Amino acid sequence: MTTGTTTMTKETILKVEHLSMKFGGLMAINDFSFEAKRGEITALIGPNGAGKTTVFNCITGFYKPTMGMITLSRSNGKELLLERLRDFEINKVAGVSRTFQNIRLFSGLTVLENLLVAQHNVLMKASGYTILGLLGLPTYKNAAKAAIEKAEYWLNKADLTDRADDPAGDLSYGAQRRLEIARAMCTSPELLCLDEPAAGLNPKESLTLNALLRDIRDEGTSLLLIEHDMSVVMEISDHVVVLEYGQKISDGTPDHVKNDPRVIAAYLGVEDDEVEEIEEKLDKGIIEEGAV
Repeated sequence: MTTGTTTMTKETILKVEHLSMKFGGLMAINDFSFEAKRGEITALIGPNGAGKTTVFNCITGFYKPTMGMITLSRSNGKELLLERLRDFEINKVAGVSRTFQNIRLFSGLTVLENLLVAQHNVLMKASGYTILGLLGLPTYKNAAKAAIEKAEYWLNKADLTDRADDPAGDLSYGAQRRLEIARAMCTSPELLCLDEPAAGLNPKESLTLNALLRDIRDEGTSLLLIEHDMSVVMEISDHVVVLEYGQKISDGTPDHVKNDPRVIAAYLGVEDDEVEEIEEKLDKGIIEEGAV
């Protein structure tokens, strides 16, 4: 604290250090480091083939990195090395949930049932793995009531309450996206990882999604997302990290990143030695700031 001014630095929830991922002779990620702060939306962006999904897969346990450390700091002060956890422990122990670019709902179940399925582990534990549930003991009854209340809460947040009893497969594409995010939130994550949540959405659906993601952040969940829709990224992100060919080329606020000549050059597809030319064009106004 300084006189007359209070400076607050948010703590780090996710620290990725010197991450590398090699597939045979291909180095998909090369010495990549970044941090995500608690209570913020961090976006990971870059041209197609930059390595964004590979980074996500390393964080969420689908891949074991060739090198590097991925540290998750839980709100209880416990630090976990994600690369040392088994894939199911990433969610169960570390509190990391994710959605996928391709929607993965149980289309034959109702909207409400999809959210209850997400709480299966909690309900099974409360049921004593069946026997307590069959006996109808208070432990299970209370857990079942709490599960329904949580599901109803996130249905309301996702603007899906009036569709609770409809099959999930009957929802519009945008509504299915919101349902998938609501389902992930029913696992009470500390870090929610979203793989292109705005893909395929129309402008109205994107605005609704933006409101939901900001609401999730404001309630205390940190978000990490991959996104190609720059209007979404620049609208909701607190922090943006840019990848190109598996390496970080920019890291900072949305305003900093969208005006970074290296980022503009990457999206325009020019070579490294042409970055200075991009800077000159920015200075002369030939390329508008925020061109990406």
